[in-house]
Amino acid sequence: MTQTMDAAQTGGKKRLIGGGAQQRLLAFASLIVLLIGFSIASPNFMQTSNMIAILQATSVNGVLAVAATLVIITGGIDLSVGTMMTFTAVMTGVVLTYLGMPLPVGVVTAIATGAFCGLCSGTFVAKMKIPPFIATLGMMLILKGLSLVISGTRPIYFNDTPGFDLISRGSLIGEIIPAVPIPNGVLILFIVAIVASYILSNTVLGRYTFALGSNEEAVRLSGVNTDRWKMAVYALAGGIVGIGGLLIASRLNSAQPALGLGYELEAIAAVVIGGTSLSGGRGTILGTLIGALIMAVLTNGLRVLTVAQEWQTVVTGVIIILAVYADMLRRKKV
Repeated sequence: MTQTMDAAQTGGKKRLIGGGAQQRLLAFASLIVLLIGFSIASPNFMQTSNMIAILQATSVNGVLAVAATLVIITGGIDLSVGTMMTFTAVMTGVVLTYLGMPLPVGVVTAIATGAFCGLCSGTFVAKMKIPPFIATLGMMLILKGLSLVISGTRPIYFNDTPGFDLISRGSLIGEIIPAVPIPNGVLILFIVAIVASYILSNTVLGRYTFALGSNEEAVRLSGVNTDRWKMAVYALAGGIVGIGGLLIASRLNSAQPALGLGYELEAIAAVVIGGTSLSGGRGTILGTLIGALIMAVLTNGLRVLTVAQEWQTVVTGVIIILAVYADMLRRKKV
């Protein structure tokens, strides 16, 4: 049984090193081409303020994409990351604004709320055997409704919580090096990415995350409690989404209960563009970051070129289709 488990893990590693590396290189090349293309098309694109805006946009979508990466590597999917982000922001607003609790309590609330929601999704998938698509679609609708009910359909503002806006919009690096005003949200994204990458590469949870996506049945036959590990992955992803909720609430200085729908699509697109396979067993956080940057650069560049919002949505949809099709072609070559 141990040999079966080792074979599943070895197969996953080989797939990871193969097509995934090529996809990351292709994604990085695409990012460079987009940057050059938009710079030529508009002189305003490469301005410092616009680059900061791109990084700021990447911080939220990037954190959600990191969370989605963990779930997708297991062979699952999470359609609830957008509304879960909103729900964690609303719960943070309840704790900080309505209950008047200190800022650290609000931070813990956001992460704990996300982890609990992720654990619920993981329980639906692992214990109740509901397909991930349906389980997380249901969770998406539940969290959307709860956000509206708890907030009374009204935004919750953080004007009475000193320092909350600095979580995303402040610049710790800028205070040390004034010439590099990188927002804290970007710094948090990189910290989350580094921690998630370490977990995937150097922990038991990371090893089982890849193994579940490569051959879950082989892992189960080796005596591993696959349900427990799958629930742990969903809970970890939910906690990361909670950090995304903090970032979006801090950037807006409010919890917007109607926000969230659509974020899951951009997150999943970033994951697939970065080389993570929708069939599971292969993926990297670095690739996901590149994918998130591509999505942010594309959206920002189209906006700078004054392309209508509806056409921006069309482009996003086309990218998702092309990214999934590319993933299908990669799987055929493996």
